Amino acid sequence: MTSSSGLPRLSRRALLGSAGAAGLAVGAVGGALGQQALAAPAAGTGGSTGAALGRATIPFHGPRQAGILQPAQARVQLAAFDLADGAGGTGSRDGLRKLLRQWSATAARLARGEDAPSAENQIARDAGPCSLTVTFGFGASLFDKTGLTDRRPAALAPLPDFPEDAIDRARSDGDLWVQIGADDALVAFHALRVLQRQAAGTATLRWQMAGFGRTPGATPHPMTGRNLMGQVDGTNNPKPGQDGFEEKIFTGGDGWFAGGTYAVVRRIRMLLDNWENLPTDRQERVIGRRKSDGAPLSGGTETTAVDLTARGADGALAVPADAHIRVAAPGSNGGAAMLRRGFSYADGVLADGSPDAGLLFVAFQADPMKGFVPVQRKLARGDGLSRFIRHESSGLYAVPPGAPEGGYVGQALLD
Repeated sequence: MTSSSGLPRLSRRALLGSAGAAGLAVGAVGGALGQQALAAPAAGTGGSTGAALGRATIPFHGPRQAGILQPAQARVQLAAFDLADGAGGTGSRDGLRKLLRQWSATAARLARGEDAPSAENQIARDAGPCSLTVTFGFGASLFDKTGLTDRRPAALAPLPDFPEDAIDRARSDGDLWVQIGADDALVAFHALRVLQRQAAGTATLRWQMAGFGRTPGATPHPMTGRNLMGQVDGTNNPKPGQDGFEEKIFTGGDGWFAGGTYAVVRRIRMLLDNWENLPTDRQERVIGRRKSDGAPLSGGTETTAVDLTARGADGALAVPADAHIRVAAPGSNGGAAMLRRGFSYADGVLADGSPDAGLLFVAFQADPMKGFVPVQRKLARGDGLSRFIRHESSGLYAVPPGAPEGGYVGQALLD
């Protein structure tokens, strides 16, 4: 179902789900569709029921893949696969074509909430579709391995190294990328296991990461989520219908990738012990917003536009020169913008006892060389928040347009 603008129509249930769209604003722009979430009424008189959560569906088929424009769900599984050894060369296209056709059919079935075949592990047997979305992307290496280098999108080039990066290449990149979102952890994990088993013999799992956001209905009314630093995070994402939104998020032109987008994926560990030792007022100055309600230090409420020229009674800038929202602001970066769907993660503790926790950063954009790269370069040079985070894995993927009924993702490339 689409709106008059041609974008997928978001149900009340989907809007409430955007409370999970929290994510550290590394990359500049806030959580997905946050303002729509703030404006959405609560379902019924006491919030959404468990039954409503389970029944919510998001169609897999359409001009754009699901899991991009929709608000982030409560749970996510991110994974990358590599074509199996011996599957390289032009002959691998048949195997890749077969896999993507099977994956697309499976993702559509799971999104509808249909019963799993008896051959599948019954992990999610008792649950409904729970707003499940499955999004597929292609890494640069996929085009080389399949003899399609001449059809690789121009901006699908290695991301540059940034100061203070600590990238683990074993948990980065990959030929095929999958983002699975759902409002139930078992539903998301079940989908990943099904896709992984279907890939046997064609592609092997390279890395896997699990994340979470706020559960829909956990707050008395829809609110912007918070990240693991306790900050309200997700206020200023670009929104469908705004001037320039389509051009900044989706590619134009002709060819198989027209209407697609690029996904930058980063695993960003938060140095929570160091952060939590700061008094609240120092944390607020690092971010540039009040911790209590997310309002900018220049005044107003959460949704008030930040005034980067405002000064306090002492004459000092209200929003410090190295505050995250100042350095990351689109106005400070030539208008660069990304559509983020971030999730928190918590994977125990490291050898030194510090938390292995932070943000799974996912950002969609029409050109990462005009979106993520210039913003991250500026953040790496002058963002006060950089002292409290570490970028530990990275990937860039071409996310094709959606598949029509009866078709599969990537069909225009492979057929």
